Amino acid sequence: MQTEQRNSLRLLQWMMAASVALPIALFAFASAVSWISTRDTADRQIERTLDVAHEHALKVFETIDRSLAEINEIIRGISDADIRAREQQLHVRLKRLADSLPQMKSAWIFDAQGRALVNSLVSPPPAIDFSDRNYFKAHVDRDIGIYIGNALTPRAPYQGAAFFSVSRRRQTDDGSFNGVIHASVLPEYFENFYTRIGRDPGSFFALGLTDGTLLARFPVPGRDVHIDRNGPVGQDSAASAKAGLVTVTSPADGIERRLGYQRLAQYPLYVSAGLETSAIRSRWLATIGSYLIFGLPATALLFLILALALRRTQRLYVESAKRLEAEEALKHGQRLEALGQLTGGVAHDFNNLLTVIRASVDLLRRPHLTEQRRLRYIDAISDTVGRAAKLTAQLLAFARRQTLKPEVFDVSQCVKTLSDMIGTLTGSPIEIVTEVPEQPCFINADAGQFETALINLAVNSRDAMGGDGRLTIAVRTVAEFPGPTLQPESPHGYVAVSVEDTGVGIPQDRFERIFEPFFTTKEVGQGTGLGLSQVFGFTKQSGGEVMVASEVGKGSTFTLYLPRVPGDVRPQQTAVEDAPPIAGHGMSVLVVEDNSEVGTFAADALTELGYAPTLVGSAMEALAELAGNAERYDAVFTDVVMPGMTGLDLAREIRGRYCDLPVVLTSGYSHVMSQDGSHGFELLQKPYSIEQFARALDKVSRRRHVKRGAAE
Repeated sequence: MQTEQRNSLRLLQWMMAASVALPIALFAFASAVSWISTRDTADRQIERTLDVAHEHALKVFETIDRSLAEINEIIRGISDADIRAREQQLHVRLKRLADSLPQMKSAWIFDAQGRALVNSLVSPPPAIDFSDRNYFKAHVDRDIGIYIGNALTPRAPYQGAAFFSVSRRRQTDDGSFNGVIHASVLPEYFENFYTRIGRDPGSFFALGLTDGTLLARFPVPGRDVHIDRNGPVGQDSAASAKAGLVTVTSPADGIERRLGYQRLAQYPLYVSAGLETSAIRSRWLATIGSYLIFGLPATALLFLILALALRRTQRLYVESAKRLEAEEALKHGQRLEALGQLTGGVAHDFNNLLTVIRASVDLLRRPHLTEQRRLRYIDAISDTVGRAAKLTAQLLAFARRQTLKPEVFDVSQCVKTLSDMIGTLTGSPIEIVTEVPEQPCFINADAGQFETALINLAVNSRDAMGGDGRLTIAVRTVAEFPGPTLQPESPHGYVAVSVEDTGVGIPQDRFERIFEPFFTTKEVGQGTGLGLSQVFGFTKQSGGEVMVASEVGKGSTFTLYLPRVPGDVRPQQTAVEDAPPIAGHGMSVLVVEDNSEVGTFAADALTELGYAPTLVGSAMEALAELAGNAERYDAVFTDVVMPGMTGLDLAREIRGRYCDLPVVLTSGYSHVMSQDGSHGFELLQKPYSIEQFARALDKVSRRRHVKRGAAE
């Protein structure tokens, strides 16, 4: 029971731990899956946004490229002098072009010395040398196509926002350098566009040259930023020249971002778009936060329920333990009460028996007794001893400690034989009905104890009917016991013997006590209270069960279920108990008895019957005596319960050493023999008469002679 309780408590504790560990494990797994999913979603978003930014930048620069080509076509074949002559007309045209393109701040035409011939800002242009600008110097030596320069600030007297240049070479028909056509592009145009499309928290956009120079950026940095070509972004873009996706910490603001970049076709430009990793984590945390909103309360509730269940279970087990202690204390008290009742009942009955014996002995000592009175007192002592032996047998039967003498007999025949005797016991006003089958019903039990149990039930029914009614004794066979039982199942079924009466019945509150020794509802002197206890003990020790059914005012039915044996086992023949004593004719008997008075009585009885007894006080003395001359003894008569080596051990030792020497065991009670039987030895129950003593010795002596004759 304690092991089951510990296991159930341990199970609840494991369930509590699992109610926390399992959600944590599931949450960790879901978090990992969610992180991967959130990052993949962010990457796809970055890629989509990058496509938009790339498409926009490509269209912008293609437009500027076409505008520069258009200006080049306008002035193709026109000398610088003619351009100056037509400056006002060209100024208007360049201004119209610049105003039509929001990304373009201004358009310029430079001569070979770096002076402005025409621009879209002022007319006529001031005589300022721009030959030191990178967008001019890049075209002097050779034709490099479109050149995109880094961010610049206007040179006085020009003012306004910073710009970066997009330029192409002017050349003569022979390919020599003739100046530069230049467009000033506003970075803020791109930054405004990035602001419009970068509404998600943590968004990032950039437009930069292949050498790492950033032309436009969102969010706008507080200073110029240049990407190191040897850094993560530079190395990754060098490894994957067209496009890529990388996680990097910005040198400008120290923020870690997830960036996607893509090159603009034929231009030396990269467009990048990205998200701050903190923004991606925030999205992920928002997702798993929704899990926690539902998961945490559910987990806490489950844990709380299990904790309450554990606490409640612990309390129940504590209360159960206290209740079991109280029940055990009550049972102990009831056992003490029953023991007191049993002791009182035994003392009362034995004192009555001892009174008869004491009075008879005192009267036998009186002088001048007539022979008739002397024999009457002797018979009274003998009858009283028999009653005392019967009382002891009933007590041992209830305790299932009596040594039974099982034999195979037919229950049907036994009931038929006893029916007349039961009719005499119950009286003529009570109708006796027997219902027995035609086929024999064999059981292996103590026939004498079975008859005693049947008579006890009949007498109990007689008293319940008040001397008038019907008593039915029925015998039948059943395949199995009709209720729960602790006895092993009988392979051949059971023989059910029921005794039914039409008496007053048994009240429900007395059902649990009817088999208690000395419990009786009869008047004082009408019963000992041991009849039903003998029935209970005999049935249990025979491997059977007792069932009782009763209804107040209608009667009771007691049913004995005894294990059935196969029909091919023949009944054994029992010895006649009332045969006269058999003379010993000089047989030599070794008597082993630790009680000197009992030993002396046995030796005197044997001498009286013509035997030659030798008395020893222990098993060891008996072995020593036999070791000297075992052939002089015809039998060994030994008590079972002795200090040191028991009589049963002695009998086994004799069987091993002197297999031809018979042994008769005697005992008032032996725990070992009540459980295991007599192990094949002849057993004489105490108290025994001289006649029984003589018959037991004669029986083993005859058996010895038969064995010897068969051997010869």
